[in-house]
Amino acid sequence: MEVITCVADLRELARRRIPKVMFDFALDGAHEQLTLRANRRDLSAIQFRQRVGIDVSTRSMATTILGQEVSMPLALAPTGLCGLYHADGEVLAARAAQAFGIPFCLGTMSICPIEHVRAEVQQPFWFQLYAMRDRKLSESLLERALAAQCHVLVIAMDTPIPSERYRDFKNGLSVPPQVTMRNVWDVITKPAWTWGVLFGRQRAYGNLVGYMPGHSQRSSLLRWIGRHGESNMRKLRNLDPALTWREVESFRRRWPGKLVLKGITDAEDAKLGASCGADGIIVSNHGGRNLDGGPSTISVLPEIVDAVGDKLEVLFDSGIESGHDVLKALALGARACLIGRAYLWGLAARGEAGVTKVLEIIRKELDIAMAMTGTCDLRKLSRDVVRQASVPTRRSSVAEVEEQGLG
Repeated sequence: MEVITCVADLRELARRRIPKVMFDFALDGAHEQLTLRANRRDLSAIQFRQRVGIDVSTRSMATTILGQEVSMPLALAPTGLCGLYHADGEVLAARAAQAFGIPFCLGTMSICPIEHVRAEVQQPFWFQLYAMRDRKLSESLLERALAAQCHVLVIAMDTPIPSERYRDFKNGLSVPPQVTMRNVWDVITKPAWTWGVLFGRQRAYGNLVGYMPGHSQRSSLLRWIGRHGESNMRKLRNLDPALTWREVESFRRRWPGKLVLKGITDAEDAKLGASCGADGIIVSNHGGRNLDGGPSTISVLPEIVDAVGDKLEVLFDSGIESGHDVLKALALGARACLIGRAYLWGLAARGEAGVTKVLEIIRKELDIAMAMTGTCDLRKLSRDVVRQASVPTRRSSVAEVEEQGLG
């Protein structure tokens, strides 16, 4: 029996249990992966202040996120192709999150459609929207999210066009995964995954079926959104590169619940989001998967919190792999964190139980870090928990990676 001690252990299990094309899809960052690596490097560089002589016999992680009471300040981020890491992956992840008492966010590019996930879980979840040029599609997604009782709408602000991730091109990624001579052996040696995913009932972007001219349920939908080679860049007719703050204001008027803007890495953009009436922002660089050469999220978090922290809730993602990472982000002002890759590794390795294991690991690590830093209540956390000299600046995050030749 495998001994699972950290998220990295589940990542290695996932590597053995799913095809390389899917493992690489989660692992990869954009272009030279400078930003992806900076996310981890800058989080790891932050040092805690260990405090002693403090009564930490009673510790609490309970808080609220956007008015929702949660067991700890964490949520499952929207991830594309979640249902290709395990059959009904979105359902399993939502169940694990709800059982743990934290939010789950379903993405536009999910394999299981909104209605299917809602029918399989007891509580409503968040929904993340990619703005589309096809206004009917965007309106339809909003209406379906409302019908599913989603109480938080997350608008992805950082993807005006698809980015390039080299491993995806080399692996020939499509939805559903295409079995070629290059990867047929890899698929054959993953029988559990093959049976559950390739022959399961959900094999396409479930939320987009019916809006894909010329493509069937089994065709490559990545080609539909334009992520299939440079020659298709001129065919980008679906993701909307014209998303502006005026559009955000329009979404605010139409959406009755909480509105969150995801993909904010600049204090000025954070201020604009607040002026549009957003209830929250997610300081995120898409896990280093979109703009390569941008700052790590942890390096810009303090200045964004200082700019808008009194106007809306500041959430944080990109690079979170442990409870220690969570405590660092909270100390620098985040209200809560979101994880994407981390829970995908658990899902791929062990399904719902794997996602639960990831959450258990993070909770235990967070609890230990709280005790060691003299923290009893996360709602009363301050920047004194970390050594200020070790907090990276926006300037140094990418520079360090370039200097060490890790591009």
